[in-house]
Amino acid sequence: MKRVILCPNPSKDRRLETCRQAREMLERAGFEVCISPELVDGWPDDMPDDLPLHEMADVIDGASLVVSLGGDGTIMHTVRRIAPHEVPVIGVNLGSMGFMAELDRSELEMLLPAARGEFFPSPRMMLELAVERDGEIIYRDFALNDAFIHGVLQTIHMTARGDGTKILEFSGDGIVVASPTGSTAYSLSAGGPIVEPTAENLILAPICAHALIARSFVLAPDRVVTVTLSDLRCKAFLSVDGGSFEMRGGDTLIVRKARHKTVIAHVGEKAFYDVVFEKLGEAK
Repeated sequence: MKRVILCPNPSKDRRLETCRQAREMLERAGFEVCISPELVDGWPDDMPDDLPLHEMADVIDGASLVVSLGGDGTIMHTVRRIAPHEVPVIGVNLGSMGFMAELDRSELEMLLPAARGEFFPSPRMMLELAVERDGEIIYRDFALNDAFIHGVLQTIHMTARGDGTKILEFSGDGIVVASPTGSTAYSLSAGGPIVEPTAENLILAPICAHALIARSFVLAPDRVVTVTLSDLRCKAFLSVDGGSFEMRGGDTLIVRKARHKTVIAHVGEKAFYDVVFEKLGEAK
């Protein structure tokens, strides 16, 4: 029996009603269904107590599909929990934008062919990152979309390098290091390029740089990117797919291509460019 894991975001799926519908439909079709909520905004007061819930670590081994019920933020949280396992993920959009979510709430029946393995796999490069302080690694994480540094009520001075060679040195509001999947997120708002999500590149995009020559760069996937906060007096935050970590002057962010990938399951016929035009409001 194939196992499907449902990962609802209770703040978007009130009382897990959509999750309940998906569970009943999949169980009727003969699938084992486990529920492991994404508590992005904490445990809600109206969380139902009649659905059995599971820790992801207890059910991910042997799973054939993970269903993320929420928005793009929910998908990113889900992916970070299952990152090393490379179990295919499909998203059901219960939010507004839903750039990565394959299905809408009204298309739950499309989960059935996905659960049977009838989908097109879209492997996505992930980012592996660390923060170094005084010669020691003090933080590690993974990202599907991006990692970006932003100053706290001040501009910050940064030096970005690729394999030790200086690429950028500038003052500004911050910098984005994105994967191809993240090229349509904050990197795009910072003036970065749109890159096909199945490509393998590292994207550097300065945020409101105080220099005309500080442009975005698309780097080879085997580069190791470092961003150092040059001003020892500055304060900044590192945001990783929605998570946050406080940095200080002298810290260095280290980003490289992760060893594992995320596999997004596609069951629709929309091409990537169709989604870009639809979600970003452009006209062909």
